[in-house]
Amino acid sequence: MTRSKEKLVADLMVLVFRLNGRLLEEGDRLVEGLNLTSARWQVLGALSLAGQPLTAPQIADAMGITRQGAQKQLNLLMEERLLERRPNPSHERSPLYVLTDAGARAFSEADRLCDLWAADLGQLLSEEALHTTGTVLAELLARLDRPLPIPNRESGQPASC
Repeated sequence: MTRSKEKLVADLMVLVFRLNGRLLEEGDRLVEGLNLTSARWQVLGALSLAGQPLTAPQIADAMGITRQGAQKQLNLLMEERLLERRPNPSHERSPLYVLTDAGARAFSEADRLCDLWAADLGQLLSEEALHTTGTVLAELLARLDRPLPIPNRESGQPASC
């Protein structure tokens, strides 16, 4: 029996939810020796990958988390002296955050551990399968910027129709 495309996408969404939860759990275990969590590692990564200071909303957007969630992790990372807050000449109430040397070292070590983990996870997967998976996930992520097809209460039809 062939499943509809809608059912396949819905099943994929559930799988991604489960994968996200497991990645966060295992990520916590991976970086606990660095006194990090997956959430803090994610924020350090946003700053490291950007290569420039970012605001809390920019970090949240880059990592797909809420601004409040990003701010909570930024505050904790500053307490641990892994980040510094700097004035933002473009917006007085939205400071910029930058990695300290200790923060850069922590992210570098977490990145090294991640490479080892990724090598282990990817052992039995072909490059073609990994490329296809990346392409599909990137396309789904891009499509999430479109309005949700929330049904109109009266007609039951999606609001975008």
